[in-house]
Amino acid sequence: MMRDPYTVLGVGRNASQEDIKKAYRKLAKDLHPDRHPGDSSAADRFKEVSAAYNLLGDVDQRARYDRGEIGPDGQERMSRTQYRTYTGPEGGEEGFGGFHGGGARGFDDIFGDIFTSFRGGRQQARGRDRKYTLDVSFLEAARGANRRLTLPGGKTLDVRIPAGLEDGQQIRLKGQGDAPPGGAPGDALIEVSVKPHPLYTRRGNDIHIELPISLTEAVLGAKIKAPTIHGDVTVTVPEGSNTGRTLRLKGKGIVNRKSGQDGDQYVRLKIVLPDGKDPELQQFVKSWSRGEAFDARADLKTD
Repeated sequence: MMRDPYTVLGVGRNASQEDIKKAYRKLAKDLHPDRHPGDSSAADRFKEVSAAYNLLGDVDQRARYDRGEIGPDGQERMSRTQYRTYTGPEGGEEGFGGFHGGGARGFDDIFGDIFTSFRGGRQQARGRDRKYTLDVSFLEAARGANRRLTLPGGKTLDVRIPAGLEDGQQIRLKGQGDAPPGGAPGDALIEVSVKPHPLYTRRGNDIHIELPISLTEAVLGAKIKAPTIHGDVTVTVPEGSNTGRTLRLKGKGIVNRKSGQDGDQYVRLKIVLPDGKDPELQQFVKSWSRGEAFDARADLKTD
């Protein structure tokens, strides 16, 4: 018998959809078959967690479960009204009038109708959608990629990650959900979780990076290589550049999925000194007359 999905995910009945999603992500990550090869217990738990999220992660399905219309397995429960239809007004044996004569139909006829009715309903219904999560790298989401998702039970789905996909967005795979007997299958809904990158930060369709430069490059100017999601490019550091100066690289950002145009990349320069003491540099600074008169904090506002 399937357990209560709230218990499976370790959340209360008043949990928000975001809380449910967070609980599922943590459990799915900890229990994923790739992390526990050959562990049937972990695999069973992973299936149970996935099934619980498939129900509670869908707002409509969750509401129906809370109202008692469907069970923890997502299957329809016979309502009191439906039950009374076949058992009579008081729910007693009056509904089975065949046992007392009067020309009523027999036990097999009545229950045959019940099960035929439900079978017919399922045959006409579309299968349930299934929800999964997929972790992808920053560059996979930015540039697009092909990934393979392993489902509970060992089945795999090939997923195309379109360029420019954002964290939390969904990919719909038609016909990869539940397939009821005689009915159209539901879809697989893949929610993408994009991992952060140590260098690149996304803002809209633009990319921002902080690029270290030497004191020499800052003072004298230079042509240096800057990384982008599309590969390295050469940029010009103007003479006298300071930390915080930002260079714009047009069209080196993430593609806009609606317009098809690429965003830009913004390169923020950061002056970095060599590690340790440099006697030559120290001597220069001591002899640099303007350095003593320059107040680097003159524009600092404290109000």
